[in-house]
Amino acid sequence: MITRRQFIKASAATGAAVYFNLLGALDPVGAVPAAAGLADPALQPKFANRVPNALDPAFIFRSPNNKYKIAAQQTMQQTGLLDPNGTPLPTTVWGYGRNGPGGTWPGMTFVARSGEPVEVMWQNKLPYPGPHLVNVVDTSLHWAYSLPGYENYSIGANGPPIVTHLHGGHTDFQFDGNPEYFFSPGFEIRGPRWMDKKYIYHNDQPAGTLWYHDHALGITRLNVYAGLAGFYILRDDFDTGLLGNPLDLPAFPYEVALAIQDRMFTESGALFYPAFPGDPFYDDFITGENVVLPPDLFPGGGPTALAEFFGDHMLVNGTIWPQKNVEPRNYRLRLLNGCDSRFLAVQFFEVPPGASDFSTVISGPLPFTVIGSDQGLASSPTTVDTLLVETGSRYDVIIDFKNVTFGNRVIMKNIGGDEPFGGDIPGPQIFTETDRIMAFDVVNVLDTSVPDVTPTGIHFGPVVPTPTRTRKVALFEGTDEFGRLQPLLGTAEPATDFAGNPINWPNEPAYVNAGLVGQMEGSIAWHSPTTENPALGSTEEWEIWNVTGDAHPVHLHLVNFEILGRHEIGAGTLVVEQPVVQHNGLLGQGFRIVNPTLGAAVNPDDYPEYVENAPKDMVTALPGQVTRIKATFDKPGRYVWHCHILSHEDHEMMRVLHVGPGA
Repeated sequence: MITRRQFIKASAATGAAVYFNLLGALDPVGAVPAAAGLADPALQPKFANRVPNALDPAFIFRSPNNKYKIAAQQTMQQTGLLDPNGTPLPTTVWGYGRNGPGGTWPGMTFVARSGEPVEVMWQNKLPYPGPHLVNVVDTSLHWAYSLPGYENYSIGANGPPIVTHLHGGHTDFQFDGNPEYFFSPGFEIRGPRWMDKKYIYHNDQPAGTLWYHDHALGITRLNVYAGLAGFYILRDDFDTGLLGNPLDLPAFPYEVALAIQDRMFTESGALFYPAFPGDPFYDDFITGENVVLPPDLFPGGGPTALAEFFGDHMLVNGTIWPQKNVEPRNYRLRLLNGCDSRFLAVQFFEVPPGASDFSTVISGPLPFTVIGSDQGLASSPTTVDTLLVETGSRYDVIIDFKNVTFGNRVIMKNIGGDEPFGGDIPGPQIFTETDRIMAFDVVNVLDTSVPDVTPTGIHFGPVVPTPTRTRKVALFEGTDEFGRLQPLLGTAEPATDFAGNPINWPNEPAYVNAGLVGQMEGSIAWHSPTTENPALGSTEEWEIWNVTGDAHPVHLHLVNFEILGRHEIGAGTLVVEQPVVQHNGLLGQGFRIVNPTLGAAVNPDDYPEYVENAPKDMVTALPGQVTRIKATFDKPGRYVWHCHILSHEDHEMMRVLHVGPGA
């Protein structure tokens, strides 16, 4: 077996030639069966509970003046879990809700209109010492309460820090949800860049499927896992959400918003997150990699951050394996992949009434049509039978249930696998139940008073000017100061600022003693000087060089971008070792790309599951490839870019993106 560490060392020692040979030989780190004391997904009901529609009028925040007070709160929620006697098991979650009545998972939906600002006062009313998730916080990470001046704070004594990010929003920097803008319950503790209790979203962008979620530094994975996420839908004159809209788009109740997530639960119904010896994934990333964690920092071997998480229960809008009754007509599904690490490859299969698996498939995969993605409608509709949905992304699809025999069921299937995604579809399934997501039962009689519409006029898509600069950024996998796998961002070229001036490593002992002098390049931790510094108003092409063994879903704040294509990394490219200065001044191990050489262009026809002709803020960067995007940076200030595998961004796979002077 070739472990990730062996792969990293071999690639550094020998350069690209062996590096690319090893890509095909890697044993991927995979999910493991649930440990003792955890709920068995095979014993839980499938398609027994109705899925909540996040676009149900009763689930939409309302305000006569577009001003809201929304609080993160703790609540109990029924997810559909049952104990062995068939008794419902409630789950403690954190959710967003109006100030007072309690939150929900997912949070209720904002429906805003393009060009009309919305004001939100985000409040933190979470309890402390709080629920069990507090016990899995890894305080060795670069996180909110490890920043200079914050070291004496703790979740147990001061409460969990949060900050809400409107994902996909074209937002002024002070309202973007930067991880350093966090705040504790009652605003008692405020992050070093905190500015205001009220966030203004100008909504100066076309209609699209946005979402809001927590983005606190170093604990995003835990806060989102606890339930802090929800939809934010933008409407405009084309996509009105009303019957008779100009594009013939299905409207409520035939428009449905579905947030897909994976989780683990204890036998008592509590959320479970691995962080200790014996937990799922611990051996993959700690024991199996011969990592020795110092017992003074990790008593009993934890809690420690682990590089990925895959749940064995699939949930949609906070409900395990739900179902929806539908009419034989076109439905519009807004799909959100809200998982930590799981890429989804979505298909639909017709099965007999009541079927709970794929042993009696009648037909499929069924065709469906993609009409949009993250930040808006596409340049044209694309009909597929399989759709890759990277973590953090949204896809807008039309599925026609007229083509299904009345009374039958359609199961939404996932063939993305239970392991880090490397580009293979289908991926390996390790858990027994994660190949199914939810079901649609074609049992409602067609309401002939509402026309069954087929969308027309879908010709929007990304509109991005010609770039004036090409920027080479890179994705790395190194190790932190304890030897744990550490995903990292960085550059594939010497860094320069918005005016073209060199950006140098800090003249500080930690960097100088590590040999990091002169112009910055290679893998770089979050706290080091900013290297992504576009000029205000500029349009840049980004080449994203992925020299890791996995695909990464890359997200840029502020912008929407157009995906230009992909190239293989050329044979002349070398990857060499380079130290990484950690937030505490200790050294980890990273890499630098030498002689970055573009190889052959990748034929998009080789990836029919990728539909990328819409305004995107997420892109799948495949291993051994250079992914090319272009974006216009039209608002000044401090933003971020990162991998949207939440476990990755919390362990340094995130960097500042500063537009204009002042980085």
